[in-house]
Amino acid sequence: MPRKLIDFDPETWHALQLLSKDSMKTLQELSEEAFRDLLSKHGRPVTLREALRASARRLPANDEPGQRKTRRS
Repeated sequence: MPRKLIDFDPETWHALQLLSKDSMKTLQELSEEAFRDLLSKHGRPVTLREALRASARRLPANDEPGQRKTRRS
């Protein structure tokens, strides 16, 4: 997994450390939770399964909106 550096102001860093201790979670766990929530808030898939499910729901490129496919026998 790639490592990235994020810089926090001292007040935010202190608040995150306190939250980490109070919730008995690591900073890594807190940050993963926060980024998952952010992605969900903006309607972005978090997992591969969610991305595949969302892409399967999209309207095919050549279909007109509202057009229904009918089966011919």
